[in-house]
Amino acid sequence: MREDTIPFMFFARANKYGGKCALKSKYGGRYRDISWSEFEGKVKDLAFGLIALGLKSGEKVSLLSENRPEWAYSDLAALSLGCVDVPLYPTDVPHQMEHILSDSDSVMVIVSTTEQLNKILSIRSRLPALRKIIVMDPPAQMIHADVITFGSVLKAGADRAAEVRMEFESRLDAVGKNDLASIIYTSGTTGPAKGVCLTHENFLSNCRSSLDLLPFGEEDVCLSFLPLSHVFERMASYYFTLFIGGAVAYAENNESVARNLKEVRPTYACAPPRFYEKMYANIMDSVSRSPERTKKVFEKSMAIAKRYAEAKLNKLDPGPVLWCKYKFVRAFVFSKIKAGVGGRIKFFISGGAPLSKELGEFFYSVGILIFEGYGLTETSPVVTVNTLKAFKFGSVGRPIRNTEVRIAPDGEILVSGPGVMKGYFRKEAATKEVFDGEGWFHTGDIGYLDEEGFLRITDRKKDIIITAGGKNIAPQNIESLIRADSYISEVVLHGDKRPYLTALMVPNFDALKGLALRQGIPYIKVEELVRHPRVQEFIANRMEDRQKDSPNYEKIKKFTLLESKLTIEGGEITPTLKVKRRVVAEKYKDIFDSMYQSQGGN
Repeated sequence: MREDTIPFMFFARANKYGGKCALKSKYGGRYRDISWSEFEGKVKDLAFGLIALGLKSGEKVSLLSENRPEWAYSDLAALSLGCVDVPLYPTDVPHQMEHILSDSDSVMVIVSTTEQLNKILSIRSRLPALRKIIVMDPPAQMIHADVITFGSVLKAGADRAAEVRMEFESRLDAVGKNDLASIIYTSGTTGPAKGVCLTHENFLSNCRSSLDLLPFGEEDVCLSFLPLSHVFERMASYYFTLFIGGAVAYAENNESVARNLKEVRPTYACAPPRFYEKMYANIMDSVSRSPERTKKVFEKSMAIAKRYAEAKLNKLDPGPVLWCKYKFVRAFVFSKIKAGVGGRIKFFISGGAPLSKELGEFFYSVGILIFEGYGLTETSPVVTVNTLKAFKFGSVGRPIRNTEVRIAPDGEILVSGPGVMKGYFRKEAATKEVFDGEGWFHTGDIGYLDEEGFLRITDRKKDIIITAGGKNIAPQNIESLIRADSYISEVVLHGDKRPYLTALMVPNFDALKGLALRQGIPYIKVEELVRHPRVQEFIANRMEDRQKDSPNYEKIKKFTLLESKLTIEGGEITPTLKVKRRVVAEKYKDIFDSMYQSQGGN
């Protein structure tokens, strides 16, 4: 049986695994298994129903939904018919959706809830190509002639299966590996989102190469909680899990991830560094609130774990005494940390932004391995990844099979391989800008390959800060160092053409409130807390300690604590939680300017 396209790969796995669990989703407060056979039936019924609605090969279908089984049904049904799907972020606002739906000429959009439906209806009159809106959760009343329910499309497909099956099989067979599978619009940190054109082979080449490097199999379970509209989650948690015959379990929402990890007990999961930073902050906050005796036990256990980890990372024999001590503290002290993520985790995979070396080493010490990788939407996404046989904290690993990495004279990372996109949708000039004459894709990231071939990222080319003194500074590494502090949630550096570095920082408000309670710092509102002199002094001391080994020109001289988080709704971060530096610089210009005056900042 063919496996050279995403739908053919899926049907081959469904044929092989039949009654085995493919998906897990929560219904009525409990996780329910969905077998491969049931999964296959839903995909085919939906495809039959879409044929009945007049969906033609090559047409675009947009998906606007949280992570749930219907997302996968919709994706695979559309791809089986030779269509192209266009994912939207559930957190997008209507004007962002309008740009994507209009630019892609989407003829159908499949939405999850009434909330998402209303977003589309608010811009419906400005989308002439859009013919149908399919809603997964039926609204109280059908308020538009173009709106139909997901259930009705499934039923129509089942009723007309005999009539349209031959067309389905013909269209499925006509799909080629180099055909366009998806247009994924980038987050747009510097302007309107561009549509990245990815083929079936782009995704599947990533799956094949990843399987060569990571020890996965059909017994594995992945908890899916990053948006499926993001290429990292789509490939690593969804397509790759199908590829290995494993099971995908859907988290209920972002707030329930901690609880769902314990319920599902996955063997792996994918997340950006913020997830691990928050885990670390929660662990350290819990320790700080513990009795003195517990704190001392944890500190001694960490000292043992760090010595053991250092020996292992340097390929040295830790010796029988240290080995026994480490096994003891891992079993009786750190086991609670692993139990907090379900107890079966083989490892986590980190991507989307740099993971601090300190954070990776901390989790390794307590028995949780995080493999950091590197990639972009334009590379489908994996370019490099750390593996069990070859990993270095602080690096993003070595290139995957059939993918080449080259460093340009100015330090920019160039990539060539089967995962690299066809180009940007309807943007020939933008496509030419990122491909050179030899066909190398220019990533816009700055980095280098070390003596063992591990790639190390220093920053985005466009984000490099050049101070008034002419020093080139990569902000991401400094920001990662500061974010590793349990009292800091986000930090944005500033200093281009300025005499020194300043920063906006979003504190970990829960940790800060705990500090105020323990130290008797009075406040009524959060604004009073972040401005309190004792809080300012406390954070300043922690910042100084974190930067003690940094060269003077890379130290943050002044900072301002914000009284609220950076938000998607405020336009300050993207749906993938990347800071929009230009927006932040403009929005907080007065605060940044004040920090270059004697009275400003800390």
